[in-house]
Amino acid sequence: MIAEPPTPPSATAREGSCRGAPRRAANTNTGADHAPAERSRPEETPRRGAGPGTPPDGEHTPPERTAPQRKPTLPKGRPTPYALTAALLATLLVLCLLSAGLGAYRISLGDVLASVQHRTGLGGAALDRIGESVLWNVRLPRVVLALLVGASLGCAGALMQGVFGNPLAEPGVIGISAGAAVGAVGAIALGLSFFGNWTVTACAFTAGLATVLLVYALSRSGGRTEVVTLILTGIAVNAFAGALIGLFIFFADNAQITQITFWQLGSLSQATWPKVLAVLPCAALGLVVAPFYARKLDLLALGERPARHLGVDVERLRIVLVLVVALLTAAAVAVAGIITFVGLLVPHLLRMANGPGHRFLVPGSALGGAVVLVAGDLAARTVAVPAELPLGVLTALFGSPFFFWLLRRTRRRQGGWA
Repeated sequence: MIAEPPTPPSATAREGSCRGAPRRAANTNTGADHAPAERSRPEETPRRGAGPGTPPDGEHTPPERTAPQRKPTLPKGRPTPYALTAALLATLLVLCLLSAGLGAYRISLGDVLASVQHRTGLGGAALDRIGESVLWNVRLPRVVLALLVGASLGCAGALMQGVFGNPLAEPGVIGISAGAAVGAVGAIALGLSFFGNWTVTACAFTAGLATVLLVYALSRSGGRTEVVTLILTGIAVNAFAGALIGLFIFFADNAQITQITFWQLGSLSQATWPKVLAVLPCAALGLVVAPFYARKLDLLALGERPARHLGVDVERLRIVLVLVVALLTAAAVAVAGIITFVGLLVPHLLRMANGPGHRFLVPGSALGGAVVLVAGDLAARTVAVPAELPLGVLTALFGSPFFFWLLRRTRRRQGGWA
């Protein structure tokens, strides 16, 4: 038997470097199978891992052809967080001035500014007795309460979506709103008055916090709480709370049913400075604490296991943020009733405008929620003058089509739910 001649090293190297070349069986009688490798040219056979435009072995890229490194920039046409923040603040200021002046009793913008300057000692002039009373006892408490309630609901929605990792989450998912409604409706139907005019507000706030603690305790197992279990427990508690509300309404009289119905629809018509002071501590505490957890929420967006490897105590983070959400939502529901879709709509719109980073999303959602609620309350007071539309009905009327569009958009991007 004649020994096979050794294969030239250069041909073997070139043959191994040809990406996509088919392997051929070795022929003991001839070396013709190496002919294609001999005919391949270096410039037509790129190195493995080399991209288009990469020079072959042995050649160097001239320094003038090296592309300079550029800093990463935002996609073209996407506004910066500073521009969005400035736009939200400017819109909020304009809406507050309009809301203070428009209504059944018209007050011009100049008179509003003059009265505010007079009260703050910066000059200006006081209005007549009716104008001063309407502006400072009716309009401005309502505007400030809309700011606090909207900011609380918007921030709570951003935190809920970050904790659950789902842009379709909102504060009512874990039963906070339903629990607060049970407390308020029960206080009205049973005729409780141990706190005077504050009884309904106190019962709603306490019931909202108790509900979220109950949901968290029921969904906890083995020292951990899974998101799916938490959501399913919240759905069950929401159904149970709805049944309790139905029982209270069944045993209430006509006057109590009217009060319960008006409270369930959501409204700021009974806004007063004492109610503003009641919700201010809870809203301020939640709005101040929430931005400090923005970085941890960004890490949690990578997944629970990567977040743990990066030093995030996921279980503790979830407990703290659920309590913050309960504080914000229960305080808002206790003074304004059930107002839906603000916590869902605002964070998702800002995420579409600027991305999922929570360093802007959490405070930006507070500003956006305030803008939406001030605008909604202004529309509720002026669209059907002299009647007033319930604020919760108005937000649901515009929020439901948006939610449906959001579902369709998410399903289309994911290619289906299955």
